[in-house]
Amino acid sequence: MRKYYKLPFILLLFFPVLLSAQKSWSLEECINYAWENNLQIKQQELSVEQGQNNLYQAKLNYIPRLTASMNHSMNWGRSVNVQDLEIIENKLTQSTSASASAGINLFEGFTKTNEVKSNTVQLEISRSEVEKLRNDISIEIARSYLQILLSKEILNTAKQSITSAQEQVERTEKLVDAGSVAYSSLLEVQSQLAAERVQVINAQNQLRSSLLSLKQLLDLDGNSEFDIEQVNIDFLVKEYNGTSIEELYKASHSLPQVKVAELNVENSGLQLAIAKGRLYPSLSFSAGYGTYYSDSRDQAFFDQFNENRNPSIGFGLSIPIFNNYRVKTNVKNAKLTVRRAKIEYKSRLQVLYKEIQQAGNEALSYYEKYKAAEQNVKAMEESFRYVQQKFDVGVLNATDYTVAKTNLFKAKSDYYQSKYQYVFQLKILDFYRGMPISL
Repeated sequence: MRKYYKLPFILLLFFPVLLSAQKSWSLEECINYAWENNLQIKQQELSVEQGQNNLYQAKLNYIPRLTASMNHSMNWGRSVNVQDLEIIENKLTQSTSASASAGINLFEGFTKTNEVKSNTVQLEISRSEVEKLRNDISIEIARSYLQILLSKEILNTAKQSITSAQEQVERTEKLVDAGSVAYSSLLEVQSQLAAERVQVINAQNQLRSSLLSLKQLLDLDGNSEFDIEQVNIDFLVKEYNGTSIEELYKASHSLPQVKVAELNVENSGLQLAIAKGRLYPSLSFSAGYGTYYSDSRDQAFFDQFNENRNPSIGFGLSIPIFNNYRVKTNVKNAKLTVRRAKIEYKSRLQVLYKEIQQAGNEALSYYEKYKAAEQNVKAMEESFRYVQQKFDVGVLNATDYTVAKTNLFKAKSDYYQSKYQYVFQLKILDFYRGMPISL
């Protein structure tokens, strides 16, 4: 009795696990999961952390350098007493010294300032690269998600078709038994039923393949149960009156790939400024403090340390005169990098403009294809109703019936494909407008 009493409690413990295994994923959940778990994104996020460290270090370079040292030595041979220059022969002498120094570069051609700016820009580049990866993955997930929905629609259509085919076989069997139609008609509708069973299997295989593709995008275990939420996309299908390519292109400048190109141009200019800064003289300031003790003097340790104090300050000026033209070469290469970054920025904009043109053209093409497929399905449905009526009364042979039924299924498949292609293309246009991918 105790075992049976504990059973409900155990089921309650595992119920959340069962719910999570049976849960259907929304598109937003798929995208968020990929953002949190995708290895490419995680790798790029490490670059963001590294950029934060580099920026922090660039700011710390403004702080003065500080060093301290202490030394203790023993000498058994000939040595010189540093205090009175007396030569000491074959006697153990010990001495202790301590020092501390600080230094700071007061001027280095503004290289520190530009290094801070450059590291700030590089950090923004890393963050924009993360956003670009997230956008790319979101698009691929949306494409795969819609493919699953399409596969489900085709599978449902195939199942409905096989149900009507089964009913037609049963009806034909009765007509053959009654002598109203020839036995060959039964063989043809049975052949059609077998063909539609193949269609169902093909649709099931396509659905499994689509689900597997999405699971792989999410890096989920291949053996885990997985399904998506059923979404009615009909409300997303709307009339397409074209889109302004120029307005879409202008809105797309907020995309991270454009921002990366802009930041690369800015960073190349800062790297050029850093290279030029090394052509200027540098000014530094230093301060130090030192003292020592030697047992060759008959004086206490701390007394000697106090008496032998040696504070110092100093300024240093370094003027670059000749260094094998290394700095000038670096400046020339930095200028080339600026030109290369500007060309890359223009090239990125050209590619983006062409992509938007192509997206607009494909949206129009898919819309026209969708409308034509919609009209074709209506015509095929009306035609099939007429064919079925004639077949049911025995005035049409089974071959014509089979051809009409096959054509109807193909028309519906083409309609669903064009509809989902059109919806996906609308989402691509929204993406260029800076809108998040969602259903």
